[in-house]
Amino acid sequence: MTIRGQVVLTVHTEQETALLAQRIAELVQPGTVLALDGDLGAGKTTFSQKFARAIGVTDVVNSPTFTIIKEYDGASMPFYHMDVYRLSLEEADELGLDDYFFGSGVTIVEWASLIEELLPSERLDMYIAHEGGGERVIRITGIGEPYISWCEALNEMGAGNNDD
Repeated sequence: MTIRGQVVLTVHTEQETALLAQRIAELVQPGTVLALDGDLGAGKTTFSQKFARAIGVTDVVNSPTFTIIKEYDGASMPFYHMDVYRLSLEEADELGLDDYFFGSGVTIVEWASLIEELLPSERLDMYIAHEGGGERVIRITGIGEPYISWCEALNEMGAGNNDD
């Protein structure tokens, strides 16, 4: 059963993750926020790397675990990659994240649930669960527009196999 504004899919390879990242990259616009959560080692940074490549980032993208925020130039807009795992809510609040969230680029926040109160009310939530081996189940939830419509578009493009 498909729920409006939600996509659930299973990926088995990095290539399938890259395809999902490409499909989402085709939808983004300035001010897009992807709130990324999941099991430790499930592939949050891998997804972020594939997404960055899909929007035209040519630099090496690695985890911003210790730098918190990394900024990259994409083909048509900046890419802001955040990892808030090591931050308290108060520390995150002091970073001026709204400048990124409502700016001219696209933002991925890894471990986003840790700062949920600071996230925009409209965003694309993604949860990656490690299912063993190379298999991952990715639950994508659109919160507000245009993100609900994006989930519907991802379903239409076949990004969600909904085989769960």
